[in-house]
Amino acid sequence: MNARIDRQRSRLSVIALTLMLASCGGSDHPDTAVPDAITQIMQKPAYANAIWAMQVVDLDTGRVIYDLNSGSQVYIASVRKLFSTGNALDVLGARSTHVTPVYKQGNVDANGVLTGNLIMVASGDLTMGGRANPDGTIAISAFDHNEADGLGNAILTAPDPLAGFNALAAQVAAAGIKTVSGDVVIDDRLFDAFPFREEEGFNVTPMLVNDDVVDISFSSSADGAVLPFNYRPVSAAFSVQSTLKTDSTTSGFKVELTPDPSQNLVPVCFGTANCSGAVSGTVPTVEQPPLTNAYPLVRTFRVSAPSTYARTVFIEALARAGVTVTAAAVGPNELATLPAQGSYSSAQQVAQLTSAPYAQDIRFVNKVSYNIGADVTLMLYGLAKSGSRTMAASLATEQQELSSTFNIAPSQYHFEDGSGGGETTANAKAVIALLRGMRLMPDYAAYVDSLPFLGVDGSLTTVTDFEADPTLAGAKGKVYAKTGTYVGLSSTTPVVPQLKGQALAGYIDAKSGHRLAFFVTVNNVAFEGFPTVLNAFQDEGMIAAQIWKLQ
Repeated sequence: MNARIDRQRSRLSVIALTLMLASCGGSDHPDTAVPDAITQIMQKPAYANAIWAMQVVDLDTGRVIYDLNSGSQVYIASVRKLFSTGNALDVLGARSTHVTPVYKQGNVDANGVLTGNLIMVASGDLTMGGRANPDGTIAISAFDHNEADGLGNAILTAPDPLAGFNALAAQVAAAGIKTVSGDVVIDDRLFDAFPFREEEGFNVTPMLVNDDVVDISFSSSADGAVLPFNYRPVSAAFSVQSTLKTDSTTSGFKVELTPDPSQNLVPVCFGTANCSGAVSGTVPTVEQPPLTNAYPLVRTFRVSAPSTYARTVFIEALARAGVTVTAAAVGPNELATLPAQGSYSSAQQVAQLTSAPYAQDIRFVNKVSYNIGADVTLMLYGLAKSGSRTMAASLATEQQELSSTFNIAPSQYHFEDGSGGGETTANAKAVIALLRGMRLMPDYAAYVDSLPFLGVDGSLTTVTDFEADPTLAGAKGKVYAKTGTYVGLSSTTPVVPQLKGQALAGYIDAKSGHRLAFFVTVNNVAFEGFPTVLNAFQDEGMIAAQIWKLQ
């Protein structure tokens, strides 16, 4: 009860702070002009027809330092995650955990035979132990596998993606169950499943395995040879075949996946025998893979039916633990056999998996910009705050929170999900109000720690080339900010691909010692392939470093 009272007091303090911010200076004050060192970046030829927006505020006093188009609605993409993760962290708490239990539905005889089903109840645990480091943190990499197909490569984390399923299976065996004379079912009814970004072709549920992807990792090979590869998780639920080979006559990586994720196609065969995906194409003999400049080369297939997939990998984990399941490992997840939601008895529980503290989930989502994780985060927030079971209801709950706690009006933003998909917009003032408000929340330190650190980790690991300007080197590790990228189609005729939004927002511990809240975005940049995104990324990193230096 005292914790709840403290959080309510914090929210009232946030309201007072944001009202004070609203009365502070703005773009009509001449002393808030953007300095030349920053405008020179904004005026590069690549941004000739682009629109910039920016606001920099002293975190403690609310003084507006720089202001440019701060009242304009602009594309912010994954900067939206600042809102969903901030609210969830405040409501759930940095030290809370997810508990994923396993129940027996029936009796176990003297021979260890369970006559009935074994049920795993999904809790919204983002990693299910599959990214667990020995020190209890969640493993991340500079180039996350969730973006492998879009970016052209990734770095896989070291932990076993099935570690949590193996741990649960071992507990089931330790509970004396040797045979399940029935089925294994994943109860994924925590919230209502919803389409991920509509066009992607699959639903988000509270059950996740390896972030709902199957990784394919290719090694190098001699000219004309098929590249050696392996994939994970290894399961009868989904296999991979590949004819990808090297070719001395090609100058680029032409990797084709079937089904093709670039066409928003996903495997739909989960739960049936021989479900698989195929990789084909060519890679250059000498050239190294993008981003990492070294093999392995990583691609992924989407797990479009996570509960069905989880059922198979859990049955396989049980087999490794010495528990036989009479039902076929590959098959549908039979929700119709489940008891009423919430009716499970503690006496029937035979295993449980406890997640890392929730601060680690938020860190994972923000450091690597994990989209599905951000959507699940919003759903968990909605459930905890108001019992919301749908995306629409969770968005409505969040809207009330932003209005009452942060004094951010609905007219200042447009959110379609929890991750920044679609036409996600906000104005700079809304983002700054959130960032300033979060400083009074009980878990503010965990919030800041969840953000990528410039030149250190997450999506900002390799953004800024400090060697190009050694005077900015001190900004390394002093900028804590969320990135956002939105590539879509222009509203012009003819319609062409466009970097509709590249955004960066968070905090800066400036050279002066002051902590600043900042937001910067560029919209409507002519798109000429991945280098356009990379260059905008780097330029906004340089802008943040300039802010550090100038303040």
